[in-house]
Amino acid sequence: MTTDLYVPKISELHIADRPRERLIHQGAESLSNQELIAILLRTGTRSESVLQLSNRVLAFFDRIQDMQHATLEEMTSVKGIGEAKAVQLLAAVELGKRLTRKQSTERYVIRSPEDAAAYLMPDMSNLNQEHFVVLFLNVKNEVLHSRTIFIGSLNSSIVHPREVFREAVKRSAASIICAHNHPSGNPAPSPEDIEVTKRLAEAGKIVGIDLLDHIIIGDHKFLSLKEGDFI
Repeated sequence: MTTDLYVPKISELHIADRPRERLIHQGAESLSNQELIAILLRTGTRSESVLQLSNRVLAFFDRIQDMQHATLEEMTSVKGIGEAKAVQLLAAVELGKRLTRKQSTERYVIRSPEDAAAYLMPDMSNLNQEHFVVLFLNVKNEVLHSRTIFIGSLNSSIVHPREVFREAVKRSAASIICAHNHPSGNPAPSPEDIEVTKRLAEAGKIVGIDLLDHIIIGDHKFLSLKEGDFI
């Protein structure tokens, strides 16, 4: 029979090793995920220290990145996490997400696949399902609008050019960049990815709106179908 690894209480730690004191003197980057969550939670329960409780939160999610998709119901399903603590965690997660979003009042310019990936990756690299997103650009390659066309496995019967280019015409776009993520983390294109890309490129030529690229987002890496000569 296995026993749980003992996690000391905050009061049992030397003052220099306590999360708050370490953050003050060594910076937030010196803390582990467990310690950062412990600071957010502030207190434990009658039966668990705050460090034990933060460890329980981490164990609930497969990866720390999965917390960005957590709901209030999921958070409160963790033993020891009530509504107040769940709200604290969700608020911190939302702040982190907002910090990664583009806040500039100027329109984002895409000059390369790297630019497109940098724009898309913060929102798409850790999604649990495939999202097909289209960026609509003006003649200066500035992003006019971004829209998720659908969520689910990519195939040519679902991604219809009509849906993509209807929005492009509505936005008066000169060109588009398509993107979707692979939850597996591997951005290598599937036969369906290539087929969809070719159909969209052909449709774009007919309506006079170029498909500049199709970016596949993996786990903090990407692949350009344009650079791979699939367009």
